[in-house]
Amino acid sequence: MYDDSTRATALKLLQGMTLSDASRATGVSRSTLRAWRDATGPAPTPGCHRCAGRSPPAKPYAALLGYYLGDGCLSRHPRYFALRVSCDQTYPGIVDDVVELIESVRPHRRVFQVMAPGAVVVQSNWVHWPCLFPQHGPGRKHERAIMLEDWQRVVVEAYPAAFLCGLFHSDGCRVRNWATRLVAGRKKRYDYPRWQFVNASTDIRETCCWALDLVDVTWRQSSTRTISVSTRAGVARLDELIGQKS
Repeated sequence: MYDDSTRATALKLLQGMTLSDASRATGVSRSTLRAWRDATGPAPTPGCHRCAGRSPPAKPYAALLGYYLGDGCLSRHPRYFALRVSCDQTYPGIVDDVVELIESVRPHRRVFQVMAPGAVVVQSNWVHWPCLFPQHGPGRKHERAIMLEDWQRVVVEAYPAAFLCGLFHSDGCRVRNWATRLVAGRKKRYDYPRWQFVNASTDIRETCCWALDLVDVTWRQSSTRTISVSTRAGVARLDELIGQKS
């Protein structure tokens, strides 16, 4: 049983945090926080954040922006736009993360999970999604310019780790590379971890590099479409900031 003070504190945190972040901060379970938010939380603000001159909740939006740029898209329908983020079905934690981020950015609305071969597509329908993701346009993202607007850059500068989490957990991977060296005349194999972000869009790759610079993580372009973080310090720092894919 939680007292009124804990509940009030949790509800205030939920105005700018995800359920997971608020749970870690308060020690209250996500299911309890969700029930409090849906039953007694503030009524949903009508309309669109941007149309009303507001910014969306910054940290959840930064992460969702990363997921959108990585493996997301907007599709136009007669009465709404569908935000879709494709998630590898072998990482259910990422699916839950995307669902939670969408709920935080646009609360009190249904989020769908659509099964596809090898993937779970997380979908939310809303007429105002292009206001939050003005990078939307005809054709594939790598076939057109993808530039962040000033207000989006402010959000990413405030929460670069959340943005990088969305990028690397959607279009990135953590792999183990190996190399051989001669030691006392004999070949010895060395294994080392590496984070890689792979995207066909030059603009999105450059945005990823900019965010890595914001958190002082050394990177290099290891192939035409790949940004790699392979130094020991860089990998450790990125592990700390974004965690493992799960």
